[in-house]
Amino acid sequence: MFVVVEMIDTVRIPPWNFHRQLNDAIAEELNKKLANKVVYNVGLCICLYDITKLEDSYIFPGDGASHTKVHFRYVVFHPFLDEVMVGKIKYCSQEGVYVSLGFFDDILIPPESLQQPAKFDEAEQVWVWEYETDEGAHDLYMDQGEDIRFRVVDEFFLDTSPTGPTKEPEAPAQTASAAPATATDDGTQKKESPYTLVASISEPGLGLLSWWSG
Repeated sequence: MFVVVEMIDTVRIPPWNFHRQLNDAIAEELNKKLANKVVYNVGLCICLYDITKLEDSYIFPGDGASHTKVHFRYVVFHPFLDEVMVGKIKYCSQEGVYVSLGFFDDILIPPESLQQPAKFDEAEQVWVWEYETDEGAHDLYMDQGEDIRFRVVDEFFLDTSPTGPTKEPEAPAQTASAAPATATDDGTQKKESPYTLVASISEPGLGLLSWWSG
């Protein structure tokens, strides 16, 4: 689930932090910059693990801050494919079941990866496993907040870095959001996630923990 990734970055330390130990000031700046951020093709950054090397620091003309090239290791959330994890159902939609780990919410179980046969209950807005027994079918609802065990089967990274302005803007520039937005069916804007996991529960033992507690 978590990996330690080697990174290199140039860290700017403002002059009012010169009284602090350099390692402490750099660690604070790195966590400010990276913690809870998605790095493209790397994963969700959690916290600094350690600093392995500091190169020379420089102060450039017109800038009283110091600039130091830092080699460091960072703890990153990046599950392996086929890894089995446990989360909570955040909500359901026609697109599938969305799962949260508490610190990471962009996990989708699409309809074809649910226990089959499955149906979407429009009134309750939940997915239902129509579990077949010798006595007939039983509807097992995937309610919000339920603990669910799933297998990671795919991942998608989306580059959400800002793009340059168009040559002929049609309207004044607006404040950029953290992720690009796409229009939904009702005309509202939906932010796209920079990092999404696709999961499956279409195996024995996967799905709601309550299904297998007996």
